[in-house]
Amino acid sequence: MLFGRVTSFGINYGQVANNLPTPEKVLELLGTLKITRTRIYDTNPQILNAFANSDIEIIVTVENQILSQLNDPQQALQWVSNNIKPYLPDTKITGIQVGNEVYTDDNPSTMIQYLVPAMININNALSQLGISSNIKVSTPSSLAVLQQSYPPSAGTFKSDITQTMTQLLSFLSRTNSPFWINAYPYFAYKDSPNEIPLDYVLFNPNGGMVDPNTKLHYDNMLYAMVDAVVFAIAKLGFNDIEVRVSETGWPSKGDSDEAGATVQNAATYNRNLFRRQMANEGTPLRPRMRLEAYLFALFNEDLKTGPTSERNFGLFQPDESMAYNVGLSAFTTTSNPSTSFSLASSATNTKATRSKKYQSLFYCIFVYLLTSTLCGFV
Repeated sequence: MLFGRVTSFGINYGQVANNLPTPEKVLELLGTLKITRTRIYDTNPQILNAFANSDIEIIVTVENQILSQLNDPQQALQWVSNNIKPYLPDTKITGIQVGNEVYTDDNPSTMIQYLVPAMININNALSQLGISSNIKVSTPSSLAVLQQSYPPSAGTFKSDITQTMTQLLSFLSRTNSPFWINAYPYFAYKDSPNEIPLDYVLFNPNGGMVDPNTKLHYDNMLYAMVDAVVFAIAKLGFNDIEVRVSETGWPSKGDSDEAGATVQNAATYNRNLFRRQMANEGTPLRPRMRLEAYLFALFNEDLKTGPTSERNFGLFQPDESMAYNVGLSAFTTTSNPSTSFSLASSATNTKATRSKKYQSLFYCIFVYLLTSTLCGFV
């Protein structure tokens, strides 16, 4: 099969472990996998230095705990001067994620007010220093920002964050930056394994569902989640913002109450997601706009807290042996020689608390309506 352009696929390179390879070793692994992009959730100088003079493009992140400081333009200028400018142009920093999942119940409500001003100040600092041309400023959100997510056409943001979300979207639209979302069909399935068809969340062949309002057909949950966000954005008056998936994945091992966390399901989800990415697919709502997605994760990380699944999202063990064979080497060599994959790094974020977010009321409605309209499942 031939592709019109090079495909980039993101894989989180997590650092919450005490036994991981050095950044230099990771760089070698990326070269083996033909990975051309990386995304980290901090500004780790070891990684930024190790990836200098390589072909790796990097998106870095501002930690949540310093957002309030960056409300001061001078502090933002100092942050950019210390954490971004020294590494350019040798290290290809192409984006800055300001905070991570700020719009969640896990974070203090006061943190929300700092996000957009910090983004504006960082963007202005980049311009002031003359280094803004190739660096996009954005922030990743969890699906907890949605009040309703099903059917996708009914997607809406929570009313209590509408004002700040509008400010965020105005900034993204003005700077032509994407809206990033962390979306995990695994958590929805784990919470309701008897109601949600496994094939639907794994991208396997299935009857799918039809949005009753748009008549669009969905054969997997991830695309439905993304389009729910697109509709929510449109309802606030923005139609030109690209939605990208900053995190998605499936654990290969879990506790007894973590339904679906198996090697077989992890391999199936990731392999099918790879195939969709390599086909440059878009969602039903935006079929001609390839959905850019970042997989969680590159390595299993032994210092993550929470349930067993937290430490088993990786494609590789820390010794660089495969946790299971997802066929990545085949995708990057025989299937499409021009294809490259991108790597994303999460230094501190965990998903243990995210499962609780998926038990909210709108997810209960999601499950009920999904199971009542899915085609071909009995």
